[in-house]
Parts: sequence; C-alpha cells; structure tokens
Amino acid sequence: MSADSHPRTSDGRYFVVNGRLWRLSNPNLPAAARARLVAELMAARRAVRDANGCEAALKEARARVDIAKVALGERGPVWWTDGAPDVNRKMARNTPYAAWFASLPVGEKKG
Repeated sequence: MSADSHPRTSDGRYFVVNGRLWRLSNPNLPAAARARLVAELMAARRAVRDANGCEAALKEARARVDIAKVALGERGPVWWTDGAPDVNRKMARNTPYAAWFASLPVGEKKG
C-alpha cells in the first residue's frame, strides 16, 4: 500500500484506503534517516513474506516491521505536537476528518 496514490488529509497526517485512515511517516525525518528506515522496513516485509511457516522467523520479521514503522512515525507516539488525537486505522467517517472524507469524489474514497 503506497500513500502516494491515495487521498491525503490536508494536515499531512493520514492517507485513506477503503475509507480507513493510515498514518503517514513523520515528514520531519531527515532524508537519509527516512531512506535507511524505509530500506529496513522493506527488508523486514520481505522477511515476513519469506518466513515460510517458521514461527520464530515470522515473529522476528514482524517485530522488525514494527520497529521500523515506529521509527518512521507510522505507529507508536504521534509525531505532531498540537495535541490532536491519533485516529490511525479508524474509519474516516467516524473521525474529525469525516466532513473532508465525505467531500471526496466517490472514486477516491476507496483509495
């Protein structure tokens, strides 16, 4: 799932897929750090794919995915500082973004 091809909230915090909000990476990360973390995330995702039923390998790979996503700001503590709540993984229609989501053309709501 790539955030580049999906509608984004105007505050740059989320993108929408099938009506659900997904947190974007912290835009304040230095480019080199972001590149390193994205490379680690992709390697960890490949390790999940390649675990081939080995529970230990799968558990380790999933932990690596989580660590990379937290470091990118997509999970864990929010990266913004205005006190707004985190609505990651919530249906957009049930969040403060409901009016914005309702205003999207029908085709963009699926993402």
